[in-house]
Amino acid sequence: MGIAHYLKEIGRGKEGARSLTEAQARDLMNQVLDRTVSEAERGAFAIAMRIKGESTEELAGFTACAAERSLVLEADAMPVLLPSYNGARKLPNLTPLLALLLAQEGVPVLVHGPLHDPARVTTYELFESLGLPIARDAAGVHDAWARHEPVFVPTAVLCPALVPLLELRWVLGLRNPAHTVAKLLTPRGRACLRVVNYTHPEYAAAHTRFLQHTGAHALLMRGTEGEPVADARRLPKLDIFIAGTPRPELGRSAVEGVLAELPLLPRSSDAATTAVYIQAVVSGEKPVPGPLVEQVEVLVRAHAAMRQHEERTHERSA
Repeated sequence: MGIAHYLKEIGRGKEGARSLTEAQARDLMNQVLDRTVSEAERGAFAIAMRIKGESTEELAGFTACAAERSLVLEADAMPVLLPSYNGARKLPNLTPLLALLLAQEGVPVLVHGPLHDPARVTTYELFESLGLPIARDAAGVHDAWARHEPVFVPTAVLCPALVPLLELRWVLGLRNPAHTVAKLLTPRGRACLRVVNYTHPEYAAAHTRFLQHTGAHALLMRGTEGEPVADARRLPKLDIFIAGTPRPELGRSAVEGVLAELPLLPRSSDAATTAVYIQAVVSGEKPVPGPLVEQVEVLVRAHAAMRQHEERTHERSA
């Protein structure tokens, strides 16, 4: 069938390109993920969308297509999802600390992302250093939750079909829609609460439209170097959506102004040093950075609100 007719719409440059409908976006991504198109077409798709940017409908179609190919979890599991695709560059990667703090509150946590990045310290590497579970199938996920531990799931396990498109980055030198889709990815099964983070302010509005359009449960925030964890030095704005509806009473405003005191963070962002720091915080030897305390409290409240919403919805449909 091919995707040339779609490339003609999206490949006319930033000003001339036209957006696809949600159904067209799903059809296009189906062909790309199933690899029924040529390598040239896949590369053209990646570059065209990189220049054009995704509309709300296109992003909804792309993510729905990827979700259909994702790992299936038990219907009663309603985890917090932490997509970890950037890792640490300058600051220590505290995504595993956030995951551990949430697990201590009784919240099932699933972290997903790549194994390695040549220029950054990945969350996978920190999970290995900390001896935390890394699941290779759904049974491994549920085993970790039964032990009240957070679990890391490689993208290749969560959604194998998405990996070749993600790896085009190393061929083309640019990210493509797969990287946005990966951060919004959900396993198949019952509802989940996604932490959706952005690095540039303009993406806050784009992600808000997506969450409302898709009726998602989510915490939307500015991430730390692209990670779904609050900056340990200053709390970002935390916006909560339940079934796509903003719930400002569940969120937090950003901390503004000059900081009176900086938290004691590791001097280095390497995996070994960061793991020692995380262990010290979890054991109580060092204090939890204030912004992470706030993020955990917000996520625990939002997780409870999500469960209540899902239970009411289930009762009405029964």
